[in-house]
Amino acid sequence: MKLEKMRVISQKEIADQVFELVLMGDCVAEMAPGQFLMVRSNRSDLLLRRPISIASYEKEEGVCTLIYRALGDGTKAMSELQAGEFADVMGPLGHGFPLESLAGKEVFLIGGGIGVPPLYQLGRELAQLGAKPIFINGFESEKDIFLEKRMQALGDVYISTVDGSYGTKGFVTDVTEKLTTQPARVYSCGPLAMLKAVKAAFQESQTFLSLEERMACGIGACYACVCQAEDETKQQFKICTDGPVFRADEVKL
Repeated sequence: MKLEKMRVISQKEIADQVFELVLMGDCVAEMAPGQFLMVRSNRSDLLLRRPISIASYEKEEGVCTLIYRALGDGTKAMSELQAGEFADVMGPLGHGFPLESLAGKEVFLIGGGIGVPPLYQLGRELAQLGAKPIFINGFESEKDIFLEKRMQALGDVYISTVDGSYGTKGFVTDVTEKLTTQPARVYSCGPLAMLKAVKAAFQESQTFLSLEERMACGIGACYACVCQAEDETKQQFKICTDGPVFRADEVKL
């Protein structure tokens, strides 16, 4: 983990209120799929950092990409960062997705909304290991969709929209119920309701969930992002340090 002022390489809006922020810095060398950065707002009156998942990185170039939705004051201020400026970051943080040798095997990467970004880098690395990633992404509407073309370069991509304006009408489970593939692994990140559905639909010991939660410190000191453990002897986990990725049979949702 590093505290670092990362240089802004570029920033653009890629979907409705969704921004792609490209940063350069030394901490990229330590990144793994599923980790996140705590980013301080460039507004002096906003003291808490915002947790932003890492969408992709290029370690040789020292460059990473963050994709986030600008809804609150902090992320709206982040969306105003311009090339050449600096972002105050802490990270990379958290335990990411486990990477195993799945050569020749099909794996599901199921994302919902702003939970889609961390699955892109995961898909890249799984493909490099010889696995066959299948992306299943859920969005509210066509205007909210992003990363589709980049994911298509790695494997099959299925998209659901709640309003039916693009792809399958409904939710990601409306897509998975129609697929005949029996995945060797399932990786998922998104809203709680979606994660509950994924946990119920697939073998829990082969399913890994990245939990989204509000965080204050990002280092386990504040207990703001606690979730309940299935094992009563452990009682609870801190998502920021024990996760954000857990095997589905480890956590209660």
